[in-house]
Amino acid sequence: MEQQTTHHLLMVRPANFARASETVADNSFQEPVANESFAAIGARAVGEFDRFVELLREAGVSVTVVEDTPTPVKPDAVFPNNWFSTHTDGTLVTYPTFWPQRRLERREDVVERFQKEFQMREHIDLSVWEDGDRYLESTGSLLLDRQARIAYACLSQRCSPGAVHEWCERMDYKPITFHGFDQRGEVIYHTNVMMALGTTHAVVCLDAVTDPAEKSKLTESLVLSGKVIVGLSLEQVDRFAGNMLEVITPQGPLWVMSTAAHTALDPAQVAALLEPGGMRILHTDLGTIERYGGGSARCMLGEIFLPPRP
Repeated sequence: MEQQTTHHLLMVRPANFARASETVADNSFQEPVANESFAAIGARAVGEFDRFVELLREAGVSVTVVEDTPTPVKPDAVFPNNWFSTHTDGTLVTYPTFWPQRRLERREDVVERFQKEFQMREHIDLSVWEDGDRYLESTGSLLLDRQARIAYACLSQRCSPGAVHEWCERMDYKPITFHGFDQRGEVIYHTNVMMALGTTHAVVCLDAVTDPAEKSKLTESLVLSGKVIVGLSLEQVDRFAGNMLEVITPQGPLWVMSTAAHTALDPAQVAALLEPGGMRILHTDLGTIERYGGGSARCMLGEIFLPPRP
């Protein structure tokens, strides 16, 4: 059985955070950055990034930091989980992204680094799907229950239904697709904004799924796969409470999230996340990255499941 969580993460330190980002057009969580404030906002984002890395390493998480290249400009490079995924069988998958600007984030030097440092069996490059207007933004679009082989996907212009089903057929997963809407009635752009999957828990905003049949199917799948459901409100989704990730440390499992997300959770939800015993929570201030990037802690973490070379 494939493991659900990993101890090794890849993160990209931003060089041009949020400068002229195209994604603000369909990301209701994101604010545009005025040119005159770019330098200050970019510096704050780098500070938040560096502190996040420091806290993860102090907690015992292995973090590989890749420097964003100044050119070409990649405003969303700090969110690498949207262009690649890795798997314990040695597979690396690279993905088709909706916004052309984000396609620049797929870096051959990072792929070569994976090939050099890990036992990589296969590289599946799905970027060619862009030619047919089919999009699937990796673990932003796909919430993977790696143990039960189920892929949950909130459909949007960044997540095409045909792409989800073809990915699942190729990777031997069962697809569970649905439509999600935030409290303003706008389409939720990525599944991992409203949902997180850990080894034993599913954090999910079922209120975002307005179709009764889709909500029932989603709930049933989570229950039958043995997940303890921790429900979120639409307001909590707006505060990035759904954008968290479970990781492994030498001291046990750890939920990683932003301080805004942690503050949004009520005591009962926190208590539920900490069961069974031994689970901990790490949170850090990502206010600038959340406000101007429209993503939070989970979006910043690319999971590495590839077996290391001897």
